Amino acid sequence: MKRLISILITFLFVSQTLSSKVPDAKRIRVLNYDQLEPYLNFRNDTVYLVNFWATWCAPCVAELPAIKAVEKKYSDKKFKVLLVSLDMPGHLKSRLTPFVLSHKITSDVFLLDDPNQNRWIDKVDKAWSGEIPFTLIYGKDFRDSYTQPFDFKTLDSIINRKIKMP
Repeated sequence: MKRLISILITFLFVSQTLSSKVPDAKRIRVLNYDQLEPYLNFRNDTVYLVNFWATWCAPCVAELPAIKAVEKKYSDKKFKVLLVSLDMPGHLKSRLTPFVLSHKITSDVFLLDDPNQNRWIDKVDKAWSGEIPFTLIYGKDFRDSYTQPFDFKTLDSIINRKIKMP
């Protein structure tokens, strides 16, 4: 009987621990492009880094530590990171959510569920061919796009300059 109670208590503890992670997973918002578009066009005094990526893209995954590091470094500044996943919507629970949790991603994460890439890629940036990783860094008076993966030093240099802009 004691063993059964011990197993039950252990099960309840593990279940509680796992369910405490659910709020983190719920912050992945599934959006179509029309719902995402406002996030690409804020007009305030914040610098935004919007990264289009996927869990299956090795260069995308390789640059995530640099993105997380600049997000942490500039956490006291008007700087915001938005991660837009291009993973398949059917992989939200099986792949994307576990990835976000295991990599301790604290940025806002969106899953773009809009199969009409020909309509929205040009709206994001006319020069973007659709390859990832793709990063948009913008503010009230500038909008720059990059089609290469970043290391911390390069990304830090860009963000530092943009935050210091008048």
